[in-house]
Amino acid sequence: MSVDYPRWAARIRELHQALASLAPSAANLGVPTPTGEEWYEHLERKLLPQLNREPLLVVAVVGGTNIGKSCIFNHLAGEQASSVSPLAAGTKHPVCLVPPGFTDEAALQAIFEGFQLERWQSQEDALRETPEHLVFWRVGANVPPKLLLLDTPDIDSDAAVNWQRADGIRRVADVLVGVLTQQKYNDAAVKSFFRKAAEVDKVVTVVINQTDLVEDREYWPKWLATFSGETGNRPELIYCVPHDRAAAREMRLPFYALQPGDTAVLAEKPSSLRDELAALRFDAIKIRTFRGAIAQVLDPAAGAPHYLARLKARGKDFAEASAALEAAERTRIHWPSLPSRLLVTEIRNWWDDQRAGLSRSIHGGYRWLGDKLTWPIRKAHAALMGEERDPLESFTARERATVVFAVENLLDELERLSKVGNDTLRPRLEKLLSGGNRQQLLDRVGAWHASLPAIDDDYRTFIKNELARWSGENPKAVNVLRSLDNVAAFARPAITVTLCVSGWIVAGSLVHEAAMQAATHTMTNVATEAAITGGIAGGGEMLVQGTSDGIGLAAAKLFQRLQSHYAEQRAKQLASWLDRELLGGLLSQLRTGSEMSNSPEFKAAEGAIRALRAIRDGAE
Repeated sequence: MSVDYPRWAARIRELHQALASLAPSAANLGVPTPTGEEWYEHLERKLLPQLNREPLLVVAVVGGTNIGKSCIFNHLAGEQASSVSPLAAGTKHPVCLVPPGFTDEAALQAIFEGFQLERWQSQEDALRETPEHLVFWRVGANVPPKLLLLDTPDIDSDAAVNWQRADGIRRVADVLVGVLTQQKYNDAAVKSFFRKAAEVDKVVTVVINQTDLVEDREYWPKWLATFSGETGNRPELIYCVPHDRAAAREMRLPFYALQPGDTAVLAEKPSSLRDELAALRFDAIKIRTFRGAIAQVLDPAAGAPHYLARLKARGKDFAEASAALEAAERTRIHWPSLPSRLLVTEIRNWWDDQRAGLSRSIHGGYRWLGDKLTWPIRKAHAALMGEERDPLESFTARERATVVFAVENLLDELERLSKVGNDTLRPRLEKLLSGGNRQQLLDRVGAWHASLPAIDDDYRTFIKNELARWSGENPKAVNVLRSLDNVAAFARPAITVTLCVSGWIVAGSLVHEAAMQAATHTMTNVATEAAITGGIAGGGEMLVQGTSDGIGLAAAKLFQRLQSHYAEQRAKQLASWLDRELLGGLLSQLRTGSEMSNSPEFKAAEGAIRALRAIRDGAE
């Protein structure tokens, strides 16, 4: 066996596996699987089944209706294997004879992929009218080793199912014994069949049957020239068989070889076609037919490269559609800022976790006490100034308005794209928007927004990570704040009572900068906590800067990152909801399709094609 066999086998398997893995992506792109295409049929039915086994030479006797095809088959078999009748009984299913001692039915099933194997019982089996594609097989006592001999359905039958079976056998066969007659050598169906065989470089042997060895001698060259010119085949062997019913019936038809180069000159003595087929160089023929099949697979215009090119082009269409849809989805949204009070609470909780046990207890206790003591003052302030709207409630209303605005804009843009978008996007959007209720969608997105917590676990984790990073980037500031915080823990009783009695704490904020300055050194401790928690604007920030240069700027940057991430997270949540509830996964589908040509499966298919080309061209 040629050294090419194992390399071919490995690359063919790689290509087939990669193409199978691409099938879901191809379906997403709307590109049908290549099943039924000529190159893919050669891949699945010729190359895959045979490359991994000891080569068996498949010789198929083929031809049109009522030309003595089964008679020629019987002569090659050396027995009456197929039914023969002058009334053209019509073979419906292939009959396969295997050499004596052959028992590998699995090998047969692999070779005849797409056919159902059945044990041959009688000559009538092949005449059975069934929709299934059957192959009847049995041992042929005179079949040479490593050779499979086939009788086949007529290739010019009116029945479409016969064409399918004949095409299947053509792909499987290594050698085609084409039976021609004066009536059939120029038949359109016959020429079409052999033209396809020439495209993959099948080995063709021609038997001119039912001829007059004297009267027809001058016509043989014309018939063969027409056959070769119209189909592209150059027969390896050519034989003439006389029209003799008695000899046909008695299995004694002579096969006269035509001399190479001069098809009008017959050999003096008849030949044994069976012996000459057995003498063919099996490996050379298998390699030749494999190369022909691989040439079909690698055909840039109609093979696997063309199929991949179609997928890539379709992926570009999806990329354009995805870009258009993403642009529509990315309507400029000015997301409202999260209320500082919520961030303050999260930061304070984080700082509490950093405090030592005693400091945490003291600060926590006096924060509670401070809230109790200032409650009457806050109530009095509310009575004088009026109740302030809850910042969280106000924020939620603004955020909901933002969400509704974004969805309305998206719907408007989708309507526009459904009328002017490309051929990939437009029909999908038309289906998506047909019969939809705009107000129902807006109500649904409103309900979805109402179900969102102001701060979820993911954002809370982000805050903690950012604070930890901020601490790592500002170790000196943290040490200063922690030292001041520890001192402040023991100064809190005096600070809290003094400020509460004096009315310097109103609604949780420090006011009157002059009053703060009057608190002397104890105010520094309060301001330190204010900077840590972000709860005191203006005065607290200035005091922290006075304590440690640069802390205020770092804290401001931290707050900016927290707010930006919040807006980014909420926008992503809205986009996810829209993709799920409105677009039905369309954007994800388009993105996946646009990225298909970069997938491992696509790259594997391209790599297998390159490797097969290298083997074919002798570069590997």
